[in-house]
Amino acid sequence: MGNNQASPIWERQQADAMQRMRDGGGLPGLARMEQLAGKSGREILEAMMSGELPYPPMNETMNMTLLKVGDGYAVFQGIPLLQHYNPLGSVHGGWFAALLDSALGCAVQTTLPVGRSYTTAELSIKIVRPASHKTGPLRATGRLIHGGGRLATAEARIEDEQGKLYAHATTTCFVFDVSTTG
Repeated sequence: MGNNQASPIWERQQADAMQRMRDGGGLPGLARMEQLAGKSGREILEAMMSGELPYPPMNETMNMTLLKVGDGYAVFQGIPLLQHYNPLGSVHGGWFAALLDSALGCAVQTTLPVGRSYTTAELSIKIVRPASHKTGPLRATGRLIHGGGRLATAEARIEDEQGKLYAHATTTCFVFDVSTTG
């Protein structure tokens, strides 16, 4: 298989993940606080993946999907399209950033207990290879490095199906108690 020919396996896995969410009633949107109450970070992500909770609307814009979560890791997959191009004719760095930030943040989220949440405080990205609409599916795998009471750090890599590296990143996330009073 050449550099610009994607295997249909990863494309099918992404389509299957989206179909599972939709079959479970999942639509793009925002979950209400009462839907999140009593769920750990990982349980929230698993509920999104099953369609019980809405998934982020940006997933459709960026053509990306959460495929898998575990303790301290998350895997997102995206397929770059022409709509993700910069004026120079390749995939915009913001597309890479969105895919990486999602995997990084969700890796942190998988470790959070009920009543805790996070936000990205710092994101550092290195793009080592350009992507195009011919590249095919790319996966960002995020892994927790440190999970503290106030700060968490994680690292992620974007690779193609052959294991070729496209970008890598690190993050620092601020961890906090969720306010139920708005």
